[in-house]
Amino acid sequence: MVFGAIEAGGTKFVVAIGDASGKILKRETYPTKEPAETMKLVERFFKQYEGELEAIGVGSFGPIDVRKSSPTYGYITSTPKLAWRNYDIVGALKQAFQVPIGFTTDVNAAALGEVSLGAAEGLSSCMYITIGTGIGAGAVVNGKMLEGYSHPEMGHIMVRRHKHDRYQGNCPYHGDCLEGLAAGGAIEKRWGKKGMELAENEEVWNLEAHYIAQALMNYSLILSPERIVIGGGVMKQRQVFPLVRQKLKKLIADYIQLPDLEEYIVPPKLEDDAGITGCILLAVQKKEEA
Repeated sequence: MVFGAIEAGGTKFVVAIGDASGKILKRETYPTKEPAETMKLVERFFKQYEGELEAIGVGSFGPIDVRKSSPTYGYITSTPKLAWRNYDIVGALKQAFQVPIGFTTDVNAAALGEVSLGAAEGLSSCMYITIGTGIGAGAVVNGKMLEGYSHPEMGHIMVRRHKHDRYQGNCPYHGDCLEGLAAGGAIEKRWGKKGMELAENEEVWNLEAHYIAQALMNYSLILSPERIVIGGGVMKQRQVFPLVRQKLKKLIADYIQLPDLEEYIVPPKLEDDAGITGCILLAVQKKEEA
């Protein structure tokens, strides 16, 4: 028995085969081009395992429609990637493969990976936040991925602007939301260089931590996750973590007793495999439900 996984990103698609424990057995990566071209490669990969394939788990860039009663369930909806807008990715997979298909966001899948086999293993709840080109967050609560009328879009919460920050914001929808002020694109446009080129600039990372800490305060007060895992390209600058912890402690002001911040706010143990591992586990869950 093998389980298929698709981490559908705006820049690249990662496809993999794994076993019931979540172990990755084989993977391939393709650039995200137009749906017909990309999905042809995806289908070709999984056709090698026809007869063995038990289910497929998909963690996708969004927004997506995760409400099973909706006529557009399984669609990538109002994405800025115009070729993928209103694309029925689950329908395309069901047409090609007669197996159960699990469907969630890429960050929800990463949260499932980290709570099952990563930095939050053994806990019943965690959040996974990715801070890269954009900002997204997923959550697992009591072993279940958080979803409601839609999926969480926690990268677009509003935060207080730093009094010295004159940058207007990079989000095409909201301007100066969290993503608009703190994602990789915002860093590059504000400072004129990519984050990796600014590693030694303390002002950059103090400002970044100012916004991230506000977001974590909101998430902590609303969801009370047992652990917050933060990944993505921006957070490869590990010097941000102690700054975020310090600023969060100051913001909370002892109103609630948070866990030890060294253990509460951590990088992903699975690193760049969090999402694809979560997709394998989602496929396993889907097979068990079927």
